[in-house]
Amino acid sequence: MNTQSSFLLSIIIPVYNEEENIDLLLEKLTPILSRYTYEAIFINDGSTDHTAEIIKKAAQNNPSIKLVSFVRNFGHQMAITAGYREARGDCVITIDADLQDPPDVINKLIEKWREGYKIVYARRSIRKDSWFKAGTAFLFYRVMNFLSDTPIPNDVGDFRLLDCEVVQFLNNLPEHSRFLRGLVAWAGYSATTISFKRDKRLKGDTHYPLSRMVNFALEGITSFSTKPLKLASYLGFFTSTIGFFGIIYALYRRFFLPHEFWVTGWTALFVAIMFFGGIQLLTIGIIGEYIGKIYREVQKRPQFLIKEKVNV
Repeated sequence: MNTQSSFLLSIIIPVYNEEENIDLLLEKLTPILSRYTYEAIFINDGSTDHTAEIIKKAAQNNPSIKLVSFVRNFGHQMAITAGYREARGDCVITIDADLQDPPDVINKLIEKWREGYKIVYARRSIRKDSWFKAGTAFLFYRVMNFLSDTPIPNDVGDFRLLDCEVVQFLNNLPEHSRFLRGLVAWAGYSATTISFKRDKRLKGDTHYPLSRMVNFALEGITSFSTKPLKLASYLGFFTSTIGFFGIIYALYRRFFLPHEFWVTGWTALFVAIMFFGGIQLLTIGIIGEYIGKIYREVQKRPQFLIKEKVNV
């Protein structure tokens, strides 16, 4: 069984314009990590403020603090992916820099890992976000699990511990578009959860506005479910059936009803066009999401471009 002195702990911290939080994060994180042999890998996801400079300054005094900077912003999932590729630890923990995920939970994650679990999720039992943020997050996991063929634990984010075996598995996957929460669950390694209270962001604004949340949800659904495509087929069959009966009704009116019934009103025509047009656009959009994912995979472009490394 692993002891605190016999393993290397890797902490991956994606950062994007977090200059206000870095010093406070290190102040809270360093005393906890000092109990272990560790490396803290900051992944600078194209920050435009002084985030990188603050981390570099800290890295000068502590060789366990490392920095990987992207050329531009490639997204949170790509930042975590880069961290997994650089991590050398026996276990790897991902945590955000905004201190909504409390660093003192790290000890509990490691305790569960030492019991033999390969994956330890940190589940948000209480979250002090806005009602809109909390409500959409609640809805996301329920809709995701309803559509997905791979169950994903409810109310967990990217704050988790992975054994190095799981990290190696993720690094070997060939796909470029990555929804890591789904990939981790899909692997099927032994897993458990611990609960924690998620606090409000202390400083700065959220980097996940509604538009990015919607894109993230679409990425997750199209990565782990083909049910939307089946839904498009069902909608097509349903509307075709309605259209068929509509044709029968129109012919009946024309040939078997009095003359005053021959000319129909614009309302019925307008409703029919809007209904069928909406269904068609919806199904085309669903198919387009999957085609777009195939297009990105076929391109085989690099998932991210690294600008510089410090202490790595």
